[in-house]
Amino acid sequence: MKQEVIDTISNAIKGLRKQWGLSDIPRIDVEIPKSEAHGDIFTTLAMSIAKSLKKPPRKIAEELLAEIKKQEGPFEKFELAGAGFINFTFKKEYFYQALEKLLNEEHSYLKTDIGKDKKIQIEFVSANPTGPLHIGHGRGAAVGNALSNILASAGYDVEREYYINDAGVQVKLLGQSVYTRYQQMLGNNIPFPEDGYKGSYIETISDEIIKKAGNKYFNQSFEECGDFFTNYSYKTMLADIAKDLRDFGITFDRWQSEMELYEKGKVTDSLNTLHDKKFLYERDSALWFSSTRFGDDKDRVVVKKDGKYTYFASDIAYHKDKLDRGFDTIIALWGADHHGYIPRINSVLEAFDFPKGKFKVILIQMVTLLRHGKPVQMSKRAGEFITLREVIDEVGADTTKFIFLTRRPDSHLEFDIEVAKEQSAENPVFYVQYAFARISSIFKQATEKMQDARCKIQEVDLSVLKEPDELSLIKKLFQYPMVFEGTVLSFEPHRITYYLQELAKLFHSYYNKHRVISDDKPLTTARLCLCKGVQIVLEEGLKMLGVSAPERM
Repeated sequence: MKQEVIDTISNAIKGLRKQWGLSDIPRIDVEIPKSEAHGDIFTTLAMSIAKSLKKPPRKIAEELLAEIKKQEGPFEKFELAGAGFINFTFKKEYFYQALEKLLNEEHSYLKTDIGKDKKIQIEFVSANPTGPLHIGHGRGAAVGNALSNILASAGYDVEREYYINDAGVQVKLLGQSVYTRYQQMLGNNIPFPEDGYKGSYIETISDEIIKKAGNKYFNQSFEECGDFFTNYSYKTMLADIAKDLRDFGITFDRWQSEMELYEKGKVTDSLNTLHDKKFLYERDSALWFSSTRFGDDKDRVVVKKDGKYTYFASDIAYHKDKLDRGFDTIIALWGADHHGYIPRINSVLEAFDFPKGKFKVILIQMVTLLRHGKPVQMSKRAGEFITLREVIDEVGADTTKFIFLTRRPDSHLEFDIEVAKEQSAENPVFYVQYAFARISSIFKQATEKMQDARCKIQEVDLSVLKEPDELSLIKKLFQYPMVFEGTVLSFEPHRITYYLQELAKLFHSYYNKHRVISDDKPLTTARLCLCKGVQIVLEEGLKMLGVSAPERM
């Protein structure tokens, strides 16, 4: 649908290039109107080129429309609106042919090869392995997973990565917390670290160590046995994180350890490279990176006065390692509180000659968990926050993921557990999944009443689908490729979530007004084909979001 309009406009511009003094065809943007009264698709081209042509947009639109009308095409009518909008309305026959094509090609019809096998790395979640995942991590996981699915479907070579912060002070503090609780549980009542981790998972890990090692480390100092407690604790937490993510339907192609970057000399090598490029300098006995040369607000220390690396040093090595792996685009999903870190990493990538615009950060805003509209109390297990595991266990992975994807990731999200458990239109994922399941039920009923309820498109006359609701539903199906393309180019999975809710709403409304199965066999068969088309698109969209399409609910 989009390409038909773009081609028509392009042909019209060719006839006006001399008159307009254009050397090239300008970029042609088309959009889906919010109301069907404004046609099936519209363009704002006249407004976008008005400045360069030094003409009023409406005058440009009038000239363009006159040229468009000279062509033969699949359009029923055109309309000039407002300051220079051109609305296009397609013939019914165009949509019948498109529906036939969808039913023949099914899911392949909905995909477009935008990526051309370009390599994209998406790093997401990357939570410190010092405690269980909270719901904010879950939102990042849902967005990262959906975006990975969408980009892979669009022809990109996608690698999903989790960065393990296992070399910092926080991991050592986890080890100290478990060590202290271990000593206390055995009767050595030493003081707990002031900033230690206090969730019940600390006791659980301590109890595991007692069961496996008994009192082997009893009364030993942390200096003597700290490495054991630190390694055991963070590996246990990392295994728990991996299990929670698997149960949430999230897997990674690579788990990259920060410690490994040090062990393999990549931190030293990356700093040497920056030194050779003359981007490092010494001041006040410390080593600094000249990040202000690339737009950062101040230069950054990479080696402190005492000779120890800063956190930033390993971040430099990590991002250079990404570049060394040959990715065309790098995407990172960070918490909203990391906003100030973006210019810093941009400066690193630019110093290593990575093209501007090829590094994209998606900020994940907070989630407020509610029950009946009121904030949920603290988690007993985590001690400070609601864990992702608790939400999955109560609500389910599908519902949790879908709700996380109902808003832009950089906007605050309220998640009401009780609404999420409802089987009603108030629950967005139920509403969409139920549309798919309802169609499955229709086909089951049709099979019971008809000898052959399959959708044999070559034997169907789709032109009997004349009801306004039917045409609206058909038109909605063919907005999906445009929505999908927009999602790919913007890196915004919530666009598909919005679309699926709109499609489900149209289908439920149609189902409640019209009988699909009747004594009119040609109409029944055509309506079954329409239902099949809706089912294909629903399944495709849900798959992109990492959500199942159940046949029964």
